[in-house]
Amino acid sequence: MKIKGWAGYPEYNVNITSPKNVSDVIQKLKEGNLIARGNGRSYGDSAISKSNTISMKNFDKIISFDEDNGILVAESGVLLAKIIQKILPKGWFPYVTPGSKYVTLGGMVAADVHGKNHHKEGNFGKYISWIEIIDSSGSIKKCSNINNSELFNWTIGGMGLTGVILRVAIKLRKVETSWIKQNTLFADNLNEVMDIFEQNMSATYSVAWIDCLKKNKNQGRSIVFLGEHANLSDLNLDKKKIFMKINKKSFSFSIPFYFPNWFMSQKLIKCFNFFYYWNQKLRNPLRLVNWDSFFYPLDSIKGWNKIYGKKGFLQFQCVIPISTSREGIKYLLDEVSKSEIGSFLSVIKRFGKQESNFSFPMEGYTLNLDFPINPKSLELANRLDEITIKFKGRFYLAKDSRMKLNTFLKSDERIKNFLLFRENQNLSKSFNSVQSNRLGL
Repeated sequence: MKIKGWAGYPEYNVNITSPKNVSDVIQKLKEGNLIARGNGRSYGDSAISKSNTISMKNFDKIISFDEDNGILVAESGVLLAKIIQKILPKGWFPYVTPGSKYVTLGGMVAADVHGKNHHKEGNFGKYISWIEIIDSSGSIKKCSNINNSELFNWTIGGMGLTGVILRVAIKLRKVETSWIKQNTLFADNLNEVMDIFEQNMSATYSVAWIDCLKKNKNQGRSIVFLGEHANLSDLNLDKKKIFMKINKKSFSFSIPFYFPNWFMSQKLIKCFNFFYYWNQKLRNPLRLVNWDSFFYPLDSIKGWNKIYGKKGFLQFQCVIPISTSREGIKYLLDEVSKSEIGSFLSVIKRFGKQESNFSFPMEGYTLNLDFPINPKSLELANRLDEITIKFKGRFYLAKDSRMKLNTFLKSDERIKNFLLFRENQNLSKSFNSVQSNRLGL
């Protein structure tokens, strides 16, 4: 059957199966070139093997939840949305969450996802107690920082190339309410937005929407959103009333069809940016917001990827180290502005220190852009790659769909150690994706 990543590009005709139990997974492993697939929310081809893709949708059970200590054990195919539905009414929340709740637990481990709080609290992997994984021999290994630690640390951020993740135990955050205290700040240019981030390193959550089409003195005009988990005293309501809110369906709607390819024009993006900026400017900057709208605003638009048309889109996400980030991000925005190809969803965040073997973040700034797929945008992405390499940056594999081998090899000195681990553990013939073949992993 034909499958593709969330960005809709590229698409492949693949052999995909849905094992019902561990024995089925081990049987498929014997065929080699296997890659596990969760809910298909990685943007490109990292969860696709042409010959042996296995869907983990049948491994979707929450096994246990320790309400006293906030430890959850679940199968790798369970959705984050299901986990939150289970834990939030009991006063717990994930320490780290990506921008969608429709990702699987196994996918969060494989990509070692980051959130709006990396500058302060690090990657998802920091809060994993242990992982159960099927290795290349078909053995089930339980690994942690103490036992099978090498496998544990390379699996976190290893993009599914170290084995099939079966079960995961994670530590959760205690919260009093399901609400977020949000503070909205405005920056006229890139230097201002970076100054705001640096001045608010103590904030638990911080993220900025950036208008990538602005030029000259307003280049990098942004809206910065800071957030903290609200306490009971912030709401002056009893706990029962507060948590009732999460059981109600949030406002949402669906995109019923693919938009025409011309829809994502620069004029439309300029109009959107104008109205979005002033809509936020005219609202109260200090307000309580629902957890769903703060962490997962795009989840309320079902099938939002269809607005880019049937050809899909490409997502570009890099991180530039702190020493060169101001100059590097400026060069990237210069290139986007010069190309006259607007990015509909543009985000900038501050990252904290690098904490893991092969995960994406390092201390610096990450820029996230997307463009409809066409020859011009693909050429632009290649130029953005070159700028990233020039400023010693690297790329997020969960978003990649088109990076070239030479670019990737220049981007990360840790690649050779990952390849050495794969070789020593006889993983190279057992676990592969279209992405890993394209990038020489």
